[in-house]
Amino acid sequence: MLGATGWRGWTILGTGAVLLIGVGIYLAANHWSNGMQRDQFAQDRGADAPKPAPFDAKRSMTYLEDVCKIGPRISGTDGMKKQQDLIQKHFEKLGATVTYQRFKAKQKSVREEVEMANMVVSWKPDAEKRVLLCSHYDTRPIADQEPDRRNWGKPFVSANDGGSGVALLMELGRHMKDLKLEVGVDFVFFDGEEYIFVPDEDQYFIGSKHFAAEYKKQRKVRYQAGVLLDMVGGKNAQFPIEQNSWNLADWLVKEVYTTAKGLDAKSFRTDAFSKFAVEDDHIPLNAGGIPTIDVIDFDYPHWHKLTDTPENCSGEAMAEVAKVLSVWVQLSKPAQGGR
Repeated sequence: MLGATGWRGWTILGTGAVLLIGVGIYLAANHWSNGMQRDQFAQDRGADAPKPAPFDAKRSMTYLEDVCKIGPRISGTDGMKKQQDLIQKHFEKLGATVTYQRFKAKQKSVREEVEMANMVVSWKPDAEKRVLLCSHYDTRPIADQEPDRRNWGKPFVSANDGGSGVALLMELGRHMKDLKLEVGVDFVFFDGEEYIFVPDEDQYFIGSKHFAAEYKKQRKVRYQAGVLLDMVGGKNAQFPIEQNSWNLADWLVKEVYTTAKGLDAKSFRTDAFSKFAVEDDHIPLNAGGIPTIDVIDFDYPHWHKLTDTPENCSGEAMAEVAKVLSVWVQLSKPAQGGR
């Protein structure tokens, strides 16, 4: 992901204080202003709320450690292929349908094309109306936040930034068949989010851009909403409302964060906006017609550093996010006429 800095991030932050008052009112009232289906969502939340999945925090850390044992999972490398094999076997064993979006991409700073693949793990695959839970699963080729530039080229495993989204969904996948779903659910792992060698030159979000472009070409599947998970496993993680998410899909922010408030999920900061408007995979998804918000802990101190290891992550942080998501997907109803 790319954190917005300078005038753009701070200008949006300046309006955030005003917008935050409105968010608080909406959350307190448990009310959506954007149509009957969202009103129904709020009513269902209060009437007979579904139970969260019995997410195992310890087991999610085991999955994170297994992923990190592979080493770096850079796009087009053996490490990425090993991770794909691990993910595919895991979810197929749980009864999910696993498909690939394979494509080639060329980075501006790299001479050759590289093979990439988005992975799609589907629950209720025949349902036309669907929601999306997604994360990138590639790791950055350079540790460009290390103070000593000589360390940039050393291998690092990106436990939270890339690994935590995978581990969370691997554990949540164990419980998906027991959830009462009225819509289909896809877990999508994006390739090429971190395939950056020259930050000021290379393009970002290659996999999600490809996914959004392919989505626009088809008419079979309609995504009603999506939640992007990025750096969701850090110790003492905090998830303020990400500014671009609010600007692009405020109604979805209200749904997810009201669910979190009802579950007393304190890591979801209903009283604060993110410091920056974060550029992440949710930007191309929204541009492609999939309303998506970003749940991200951008204050994680080990971001793009060699210290982003499982030791600096927390299964409890992932468990709280999964608790919210497992209730939110059960509350999601097939929209009449689509969005």
